[in-house]
Amino acid sequence: MTNTITKDRRHFEDLAVGETIALGPRTVSKADIIEFATEFDPFPFHLDEKAAKESLLGGLASSGWQTGALSLRMLVDAFLSKVASMGGLGFTDLKWKRPLMKGDTLSGIATITSLRRSASHANMGIITIGFDMRNQKNQQVMTLNLTNLVEVRDPSAAVSEAAQ
Repeated sequence: MTNTITKDRRHFEDLAVGETIALGPRTVSKADIIEFATEFDPFPFHLDEKAAKESLLGGLASSGWQTGALSLRMLVDAFLSKVASMGGLGFTDLKWKRPLMKGDTLSGIATITSLRRSASHANMGIITIGFDMRNQKNQQVMTLNLTNLVEVRDPSAAVSEAAQ
């Protein structure tokens, strides 16, 4: 049965290992950083410029979790909202390479690094996407690998051993 919500979106069969997705840009303001940190990560180096300047970070810095959330939003805008995404399975290898500072502009590239059909759910494909997020100076800010489920257009199609 065709899913009426996702019928016009890209499906698992339409994706390719090596495909890249441009993410961003998004400039992070002082207000953005403080608002996020107030609710989710209330450390002084995310809330107070004086305390932040005296910290290891040397200035007001975005929470790493905010960097991750902004990156995911960019992926949804540029890619996941256009594919038959069925939800996330998690992430691995998250690394915050350097802080995203007040006034920095975040952008990056997401690359499909693996595709495989689910052996137990014929209607699902599993995609892994590698993130390489950078600031406006092209300095790496964050990397991670995200695993997501994507709807298979034709679940009755044979699953080759290589695709499992």
